[in-house]
Amino acid sequence: MSVAASAAASARPVGATRAIITVCAMTATLMQALDGTIANVALPYMQGSLSATADQITWVLTSYIVAAAIMTAPVGWLSARFGRKSVFLASLIGFTIASMLCGVAQSLTQMVIFRLAQGVFGAALVPLSQATMMDIYPAHQRGQAMAIWGMGVMLGPILGPTLGGWLTDAYNWRWVFYVNLPFGLLALAGLVVFMQDEGRNDALRFDWTGFGVLALGIGALQMMLDRGEQLDWFGSTEVVVEAVLAGLGLYLFAVHMMTHEKPFLSPRLFRDRNFAAGLVIMFAIGLVLLATSALLAPYLQRLSGYPVQTAGLLMAPRGFGTMVAMMIAGRLVSRLDPRVVMFGGLAMIAWSLWDMTGWTPDIDTHSMIINSIAQGAGLGFVFTPLTVVAFATLTPELRTDGTALFSLVRNVGSAIGVSITSFLLAQNTQIMHAQIAEHVTPFNSAVQSGGAYQFWNIANPSTLAALNAEITRQATAIAYVDDFKLMMLVTLPTALLLLLMKTPSRAPTADSHVEVLD
Repeated sequence: MSVAASAAASARPVGATRAIITVCAMTATLMQALDGTIANVALPYMQGSLSATADQITWVLTSYIVAAAIMTAPVGWLSARFGRKSVFLASLIGFTIASMLCGVAQSLTQMVIFRLAQGVFGAALVPLSQATMMDIYPAHQRGQAMAIWGMGVMLGPILGPTLGGWLTDAYNWRWVFYVNLPFGLLALAGLVVFMQDEGRNDALRFDWTGFGVLALGIGALQMMLDRGEQLDWFGSTEVVVEAVLAGLGLYLFAVHMMTHEKPFLSPRLFRDRNFAAGLVIMFAIGLVLLATSALLAPYLQRLSGYPVQTAGLLMAPRGFGTMVAMMIAGRLVSRLDPRVVMFGGLAMIAWSLWDMTGWTPDIDTHSMIINSIAQGAGLGFVFTPLTVVAFATLTPELRTDGTALFSLVRNVGSAIGVSITSFLLAQNTQIMHAQIAEHVTPFNSAVQSGGAYQFWNIANPSTLAALNAEITRQATAIAYVDDFKLMMLVTLPTALLLLLMKTPSRAPTADSHVEVLD
């Protein structure tokens, strides 16, 4: 172990101090992860209070997503320039204040401005908490540390709609934002007292060109994904312009990064094989994480006929499976090859999605719960070892940049997954409706006898509407199956990337794999 590594190891907090920092970091992670989805169910109530149209109220979500995506990228530079503790505390204070302002907003303009501020300050919470957790634990305990931290990241999007629905129903939509105040104050107090300041580098200069083109690319991409479904995608001039700006911004960023002497993000991040493969796997996990939740909630309510509260309860086992699997995986990564654990997790996710391709609207609750637990467990078995392996060979000075990029890739993957599955669901429903309706004619004996003739008589205008509703229901069920199949096909190839990863050292005395090599 190098001298620097020995000094870093001796400076780590231990005992109660480490536990308090862990709780505070996880609280910050959970707050930010929850706010990505908790406001979704409250939108109809906000719409009336803020006198907004259905199209205008979606900017409450869009403003937060775009701001958080853009401001995730510079977290590494901000941490190095001003100190991790200072940036962490400033982000917590800003996020908590912005949350309270969202709760008291009286107009749509105020709400969008305050949500933009919430996204700007909240962007740093997840990568900084991850980097903090990795630094305060030695290498042989990082699996358990990432399991604890990962619960906040993975459970936030899953529990967000359920918690948001309960708060809105029991109190009102403003409590969706007020709930952040006590947790923000507790996390802030703990970090002020117990977190160490690791210093700052006043000589660093900000790469405005690199940040500008990356912000342009990420912001335009998020806008395109969020607005595309409402505006008929590339049939809209706005979406076409956003797509061109996204492609141009990302291309210019890639060129600038490879040619500039001190680029915004170091190319060394992408030269690390473990980290590069981990980014692709994290992107795939992001696709599945939110897309399945976004699909399952309306599936249970519209097709299976469950009330909102029951649908939320049926989705809860997925979070339970994730939580248990993360704790198990945290212990397994120090005893087994983490790639084996990840492969098992990917197999569980693929199996659950394959099983969902056989679902019908009358699927029994027992089968649904087993599937949800398996899918949640699969996500947990992938996420925890992935965060350990991806950073095992990354040098410490790149760690904060790496965690920011990991969060950015996961968020972009989630946005793309929700947009693509929503678009395909609407399109395939129309296609399947047309194909099924072709066979519903007066010459089809199946609709001219028995119960079908009584309830869906083509010649009777009153029953014709019921027939059309049933055709739509069947077409929608098929469209859902197509989406589940697509996500399964996305999950399977990612298993091949595990072959590119190196197994990190599991020596209990090593501070990190890189330091062992020293």
